Amino acid sequence: MISTIYIEREVQHHPRTLEICRRFSQATQIVCDHYTNLFNSNSQNFRLQKKQPALILAKKHDGRVLRTPEGYGIGSENNYYFSHMMNCLYDCRYCFLQGMYRSAHYVVFVNYEDFFRDIGNTANAHIKEQSWFFSGYDCDSLAMEPVTGFMGACLDYFDNLPHANLEIRTKSTQIRTLLDRPAIKNAVVAYSFTPDNIARRLEHKVPSVAKRIAALEKLQRHGWPIGLRLDPLIATDSFANDYRDLLDTIFDRIDPTTLHSLSYGAFRLPKPFFKKMVTLYPEERLFATGLTESHATVSYQHTVEQDCLNTIQRLLTERVDESLLFPCS
Repeated sequence: MISTIYIEREVQHHPRTLEICRRFSQATQIVCDHYTNLFNSNSQNFRLQKKQPALILAKKHDGRVLRTPEGYGIGSENNYYFSHMMNCLYDCRYCFLQGMYRSAHYVVFVNYEDFFRDIGNTANAHIKEQSWFFSGYDCDSLAMEPVTGFMGACLDYFDNLPHANLEIRTKSTQIRTLLDRPAIKNAVVAYSFTPDNIARRLEHKVPSVAKRIAALEKLQRHGWPIGLRLDPLIATDSFANDYRDLLDTIFDRIDPTTLHSLSYGAFRLPKPFFKKMVTLYPEERLFATGLTESHATVSYQHTVEQDCLNTIQRLLTERVDESLLFPCS
């Protein structure tokens, strides 16, 4: 999978660097001064790199814990995200990462303990309140877990931080780390879904809807709090039927009474990201189906968006308690 590994000089001898490199012993190793020299270079083709991305091992010096964008969360006022990795193994056509980053290479920051220290300091600033920390904003939380081992170390840390909560957002079936340990109450495993016909068209390299549901079922049986994330909602001519079938399929296997939370949000992209994505994939039908610009955002026309939101709200309240629903604005 990985044929080239770039390694920042500062972490060249870090134990995690050495362990990851051992996993890809046949890969060419190239030492560099700083990952941004590669990752932020102008002379790159995201679409071409996505066919065979390299791995970059680096140190994250600052900005390890950041406030989430407004409207992103599941009920708390204290919402933060962190990204131990940049870019994703998967290739979803609607993903904003391909519009945000110049490079499709994977960056893994090996200084996990610095992330955990910043998470602890941030949580302790809200010691009398609950705070939420979201993993999976700039990557998939679990897709590279067999290589990085990050989430296992993260769960060890949160197990001793009861006033802080962790969301592990994913589409991955790499759940061995979670099944090999007792579940903890302050970590929610949240799976992202679109209906099967949409997933097969837009979510390249992603485990099928059926495989994700099977993984979710195993996690629920193991005692993990689980969440569902329907974001972005993709408009189709058969939207109501598509999402009804998806929800019926999920709740045939998952007990809705034990669901922790369910969030949903309309398809939207910052305008500069959208323009870059259209350049990368000019043949993609998703980018030419009734989208409109409003201020700095590209989204569905207002009537289409509201119809999707109203429909999903109705379908969800027929199946789960309304207190579990969190629209993302």
